[in-house]
Amino acid sequence: MSEIAIRDDRAAGRLEAYAGDEVVGHIEYFVLESPGRALVPVHTIVEPAHEGKGIAGSLARELYVMSAREGVPVAPLCPYVVKWAARHPDEAPSADPELLSAAKAWLAAHPGRF
Repeated sequence: MSEIAIRDDRAAGRLEAYAGDEVVGHIEYFVLESPGRALVPVHTIVEPAHEGKGIAGSLARELYVMSAREGVPVAPLCPYVVKWAARHPDEAPSADPELLSAAKAWLAAHPGRF
């Protein structure tokens, strides 16, 4: 497998994994502002030709690294990120239930966003 580079496109709400110039996977997310700031991953997608190479896990790990660097928690709604976080509690602090509820409400209020 070629080297994977991960880039954050905050304006588009995408954390993208690249193999060369090709996007091979991404996490779609939004930034919750209230009742507190949080990164909220909604979907993790890996291109079929690149599945099974650890790309989704690398994206999830990078999301939590970004979170720690920015001092902003993660409130995961994406089933993959929820499972990844449960398997890596040392890297993925538990989400605040209030932030999770607010993230779900935001998503319900913006049905066309994802």
